[in-house]
Amino acid sequence: MSTPTPTHPGAETGALRAEHDALAKRLEVRRSIDVARRGAYEIFAGLIGVGASIALAWDRWGKLKPGMVRKVAKGPPVFLYLAVAAAVVLLVLAVRSFLRARRLMREEDALYARFRALRETLRLDP
Repeated sequence: MSTPTPTHPGAETGALRAEHDALAKRLEVRRSIDVARRGAYEIFAGLIGVGASIALAWDRWGKLKPGMVRKVAKGPPVFLYLAVAAAVVLLVLAVRSFLRARRLMREEDALYARFRALRETLRLDP
């Protein structure tokens, strides 16, 4: 059973205006920007983790200046493993955040296109 369509233009305009207001409320806050910012923070922290991992690996296996003697610690490089694991986790989270931000941006762009079409239909823009 279908719902009856409004027969007079005032009811249709009211429905379009309600949809316009709902879209305006939804588009007030761009969640994609917040997710992209979080991804930027995660990639920054991940790159710091990569730098720390490289520094720890260089301290363990890097080339020494002539005349210097390396003091080798016994056992596996635990801190290096922890730094690499943290860097990988942060970079994976950053990629996930950027992919989510792209998806949200596509959805917001579609909603904004509908919003602009409604504004044109309702003649709200000069």
